[in-house]
Amino acid sequence: MSQPSAPTDADLIRAVLAGDDRAAYAELIARHQGRVRTVLRRLTKGDVGLADDLAQETFVLAWRNLKHFRFEAQFSTWIYRIAFNAWQSEARKKHELPLDDDEGSAEPIATVDENLLGVVDRVDLERALATLTDGERAAIAACYYADLSHDEAAQSLGIPLGTVKTHVLRAKAKLRAYLTKGKP
Repeated sequence: MSQPSAPTDADLIRAVLAGDDRAAYAELIARHQGRVRTVLRRLTKGDVGLADDLAQETFVLAWRNLKHFRFEAQFSTWIYRIAFNAWQSEARKKHELPLDDDEGSAEPIATVDENLLGVVDRVDLERALATLTDGERAAIAACYYADLSHDEAAQSLGIPLGTVKTHVLRAKAKLRAYLTKGKP
C-alpha cells in the first residue's frame, strides 16, 4: 500500500488561500525556513540575530502578501525575493551599497571548486564572505546557499542575469584568492 505523496508548495498555497489554512502555511515555513535563514546569515555577514529577525519578517510579509502570489515562479523564488528585499531594506538603513552595479558581463560561470570549499573551515569561509561586496555576497548566497539557478537568482534579487553572473564570477575569484592565500 503506497503512501500519499506530500502536497506541493502550490497545493499548500492554494489551501492557505482557500481557507486561511495556518497549518498549510506552517508546512511552507517548515520547508523553507532553514534555507532562508542560511541565506540571510550569509547576507548579514554571520549576524545570527539579525538574520533570524529578517527571516521572521520575511515569513510574516509572505503571509500577508500570499494572495499576490501568481504561481508563475516557484514559491522558493518568491520567498527568497522577499528575504532579499528585507535584507536590502536593512542594508539601506546602514547605508551599505546597493546590489546592482550596472555591469552586464555575460561571461560563462565556472563550476564551484568543491574540493576547495570542502577543505576550508567555516570560520575562514565566513571571513571570506564578509570581504565580498553586498552584490557579490547576495549572488553567492542565492546561487549556492539557496540553490537557485542564475535566472532565478536574478528574479529574486531584482537585477539583470548578466549582473548575477558577473557577481558570482567575481565572488568566486575573490573567495578562491582569500581562501588559498598563503597555501601551496
